[in-house]
Amino acid sequence: MVDVFEEVEEQIRSDHYKALALKLLPWGIGVLVAALCVYGAVAGYMSYTAKASATASETYSKALDAFDQGQSVEAQGLWTEVSKSPSKVYKSLALQHLGALRLAANDPVGAVKFFDQSAAEAPDRLIGDAAALKAAYALLDTASLKDMQARLDPLLKDDHPYRAEAREALAYAKLLAGDMAGARGDFVVLSLSPDAQDGSRERARAAMALIDSGSAKLTSAVVKASLAAPLLSLPSQAPDVPECRNS
Repeated sequence: MVDVFEEVEEQIRSDHYKALALKLLPWGIGVLVAALCVYGAVAGYMSYTAKASATASETYSKALDAFDQGQSVEAQGLWTEVSKSPSKVYKSLALQHLGALRLAANDPVGAVKFFDQSAAEAPDRLIGDAAALKAAYALLDTASLKDMQARLDPLLKDDHPYRAEAREALAYAKLLAGDMAGARGDFVVLSLSPDAQDGSRERARAAMALIDSGSAKLTSAVVKASLAAPLLSLPSQAPDVPECRNS
C-alpha cells in the first residue's frame, strides 16, 4: 500500500513539473530570442562602426594627400565627406581641417563654427580640447574677455591636456582687454609651468618684459606674436587610434 501512495505522489509531482515547465517554456524561449537579438544588434553595430571607421580613414588619408599636393578644393570636399561619418575620431579631425581652411580664407567666424562642432563631436578631451583651443585663438582679437574666459576656463582644469596653451591664450585676451596685471600673472605662471612648451615659456617671458617696460605698442606686438605662433597641429596621416599630436 505504501508503494502505491509513493507512486501516486511521484506521478503528481511529475505532472506538476510538466505543467510548470509548459508554463515557463514560452518565457524561456522569449528570453533566448531576446538575447540572440541583442547579440545580433551588438555584433551588427560593431561591424558597421568598424567599416565606417575604415572608410573614414581611407577618405581622410586621401584628403591629406590632396592637400599636400596643393589640391585644397579636392581636400575640402573629402574632409567634408569625412565630417559626416559616424566615426567620431575622423569626423572631429576633419572638422578641424575644415576650420583651418576657413581661417586660411580669412573667415574666422566660419572657422569657429567648424572648431566648435569638432569639439562637440570629439570622442575624447585630447581632440576636443584642441578644437576648443583653436576656436579661442580664432576669436582672440574680436571676442570680449568674458567670452574668452568662458571658452578657456574649462581648459585650464588639471585633468585637461592643453592647460598651458589655454593659459597663454587667456593671457593674451587679458592684454587686449587692458588687464595688464592679470595678463602678467598668467605669463608668470606660464613661464614657470613644467607643462608649457619651450616656445610658450619664451613668449611668456618676452611678454612680461614688455609689460614691465610699459611699451605703448605692447598689446599689438604681443598679440601679433601669439597669432604667429603655431597652433596645435593635426595628424599628418590617418591615425590608427584617437590622437591629436602637439606641434
